Amino acid sequence: MKIKIKGEMSLAELRQCIFEQLHIMEDRFAVRHTSDVTLYLNLTNGFGDAVTCRDSRGHEISTMCAQGPYEPAAITFDIS
Repeated sequence: MKIKIKGEMSLAELRQCIFEQLHIMEDRFAVRHTSDVTLYLNLTNGFGDAVTCRDSRGHEISTMCAQGPYEPAAITFDIS
């Protein structure tokens, strides 16, 4: 499933838009799970100019990896 979102927006607006699209997907298609997701972003400075992310040494960062959502300690240690 591909979701396309057009136009420049803040990350907060993008977060809300993605949330809304996932909610629509759940309701319209009865989808409840997914695996491996890749999200491509065209980063800008708010004026339409491209932005490059760099680490503390100045090296360009083009990919961020995540292992999924934070798991609370109560779940990890089976605390009721």
